[in-house]
Amino acid sequence: MHELSVTENIIKICSQEAAKNKVVKVKEIKILVGELTGLIPESIQYYFDIASIGTKVEGAKLNIAKIPLKIFCNGCKNTSVVKRGDFICPVCEGSDIKLLGGNEFLIDSMEVD
Repeated sequence: MHELSVTENIIKICSQEAAKNKVVKVKEIKILVGELTGLIPESIQYYFDIASIGTKVEGAKLNIAKIPLKIFCNGCKNTSVVKRGDFICPVCEGSDIKLLGGNEFLIDSMEVD
């Protein structure tokens, strides 16, 4: 259900930008979703198809790209992409890490008419 509120915000933001820029129709919305957000792209698409009816973004294609979980190891100074829940450096097996990516959620761009 978390995806519903996120999707409503996508629709609101994109509709406001479309109105502000006198856009007739939004054709595609590119979204970047970090692995750690736990958001499911299929659920976002499902809610979008329903909640966007009657808006300037109705019928727009959602292009949802996943951002992998990226860490920096303070021990060996290595940057790595790791699996969700795996917060150990794959090089030195150290746990003194810093999260560099994977928790983002953003609207990257819109293609419009």
